[in-house]
Amino acid sequence: MRALTRVLAAACLAAALAGCSLVPKHVQPAPPLPADWTSGGGAPSQANATLPDWRLVITDEPMRRVVELALEGNRDLRVAVLKIEKAQAQYQIQRADLLPKIDATAGANMQRTPAPLSGKTVAVTSRAYSVGLGFSAFELDLFGRVQSLKDAALEQFLATEESRKSVELSLVAEVATAYLTLAADREHLALAREILETEQASHEVVQSRFDFGVANELDLSRAQTTVDTARVQVARYQALVTADENMLAVLVGQPLAPEFAPAKSLAEVAPVSPVPVGLPSEVLTRRPDVQAAEHQLKAANADIGAARARHFPSISLTGSYGTASNEVDNLFKSGTVAWSFVPQITLPIFNAGAISAGVKAAEAERNILVAQYEKAVQTAFREVSDALAQGASLAAQVQAQTSLTTATAKSYELSTLRYEAGVDSFLSKLDAQRSHAASRQELIAARLGRQANMLTLYKTLGGGWSERPE
Repeated sequence: MRALTRVLAAACLAAALAGCSLVPKHVQPAPPLPADWTSGGGAPSQANATLPDWRLVITDEPMRRVVELALEGNRDLRVAVLKIEKAQAQYQIQRADLLPKIDATAGANMQRTPAPLSGKTVAVTSRAYSVGLGFSAFELDLFGRVQSLKDAALEQFLATEESRKSVELSLVAEVATAYLTLAADREHLALAREILETEQASHEVVQSRFDFGVANELDLSRAQTTVDTARVQVARYQALVTADENMLAVLVGQPLAPEFAPAKSLAEVAPVSPVPVGLPSEVLTRRPDVQAAEHQLKAANADIGAARARHFPSISLTGSYGTASNEVDNLFKSGTVAWSFVPQITLPIFNAGAISAGVKAAEAERNILVAQYEKAVQTAFREVSDALAQGASLAAQVQAQTSLTTATAKSYELSTLRYEAGVDSFLSKLDAQRSHAASRQELIAARLGRQANMLTLYKTLGGGWSERPE
């Protein structure tokens, strides 16, 4: 038992000594950000301003349910979750190296030696049996090499978790945008069908006037042209609606059930809640991709410590304790105790500068990741500034397009009355009709662009992870 006590004492000593670390102190790079947004769409920052969870941003209940279905069934998100499980397992493997791995062993060794070699008149057969516990090549982490590798694996795991958040946030915005696009295209399709019905009725009127000699053949030809143009638009938007439905099915991971389909008018879909004003630019440091870059930086910092530790001696222990006998029946009788304890120390003397080069490579990798972290922050700031500028412009476009649509509707109504009264030509009526149809379509596109922009802004700001409801 003394031998076993010594072995266990050595393991405890290893745990006690595993406190020396050569990892450089981590200094988070100062985010290269101005205090406020550079675009005119931003407002002065306010203290404690935060982003709400996406469930509070997406107020339309069917749309929210579709997003939830996508979070459950999307394959890209499923891959991201599986990558987290892989990173977690790798971290646990690296963490296990801090403790000795104890195995139970049982073995037998039988050997026959022929008579000429044994020095006897007959061949000799020897047998040996053993049962025991032991550990092999357990490294005493005196200089924190194993601990540094474990810390690096932990930071890689945390970076993978942030990457999952980034995929989830992008998926929420992508599904919501696809949902709004489907609603907009369905409204375009309804408008195209309405225009087709109007054009067919107008064609019948022109045909009747032509039959009575009131309209000429040119008017009839133009009326037919408008009907055919409307048919083309109906076919075009039917194809777009089908493509939108297929896109949503891929994002959600299953065909969209009828009860979750958007309304036939974009205006009937509850609008996306605007992002709170006064968010400071520092909120970008909480973006999942920026957080992932920071964890990658910390992992590289830990790798430097592991590389530095290779300059110092490495001590490993191998030991076993059990019983041995030449007869199986005698294995557990008194006097059969067998043990071994093999400490080994390795001191690097000459390696042609390989260890120093490894340290320099680790330091260079950290410097690369510092630059990548700063670039991630700057890219995030540019994306938010662009979204803010586009948002201000889109809001003005929606307002102006609404006024234009009202005006073209009145112009189309008056042109129709003047044509029917014989005051204006059919061409004047046709121009007014085309202007009104185009303005209605552009209004749908402007409303869609405004809603999509608010989703983009929410995504580029990083989402409201700290306020996720239970």
